[in-house]
Order: sequence, then structure tokens, then C-alpha cells
Amino acid sequence: QVQLVESGGGLVQAGGPLRLSCTAFGIRFSINAMGWYRQAPGKQRELVASATRSGITNYGGSVKGRFTISRDNAKNTVSLQMNSLNPEDTAVYYCKASTVFEDYWGQGTQVTVSS
Repeated sequence: QVQLVESGGGLVQAGGPLRLSCTAFGIRFSINAMGWYRQAPGKQRELVASATRSGITNYGGSVKGRFTISRDNAKNTVSLQMNSLNPEDTAVYYCKASTVFEDYWGQGTQVTVSS
């Protein structure tokens, strides 16, 4: 059974850091891309950052320069280091893993940034 296990969400003060991690279990095929998306109340889900198996990264415009994604292919793990957080970063963050056949999503982890 496929499972994406996320950890690291929580409450943080504006300007502070937070680190999210996600490990994928049970995916039979090679994972091409892993990444993070987020969804704030009343808004659409948006890309935060993604990383391909070869290490190519892509960031959403609002997080460039503040967030860093890293990936361990051998462990099927992706992490997101978030620095200089602001209240606009408050959202549920979802891990995503993509093979050539299917996309898999985690259950989401809440990140709340207080001003």
C-alpha cells in the first residue's frame, strides 16, 4: 500500500524557520519527481517546490530565495527547509510523489505562521 508520511509542520513565529520531511513507502515504480504543494483556506493548491530524480528543482515564485528543497532518492525522501516564514505562508502543506503512471499525495501537514 502506498503511503506518503509527512512530518515537521507546526506553529512558528514570523521570520522563523521550519523544516518539513516526507517519505514515500510502497511505490513500486521509480519516482520521477517529489515535491511540496500548499493550500491556504479559500485558495487553490499551489506548487511550493519540486525536485526531479536528477536534481532539477522548481520553486513557486513567492518562496524563491527563502525555501530550499532537497531529496534523497535512495530513501524516497524529500525535505523542505523553510526560512524567513511570514503569515502568508500559512497553509496545509502536501507532499507529492510522481511516477510515469500516477501521482501520490500525502495527507497534509499544517504550517501556521504567527505575526
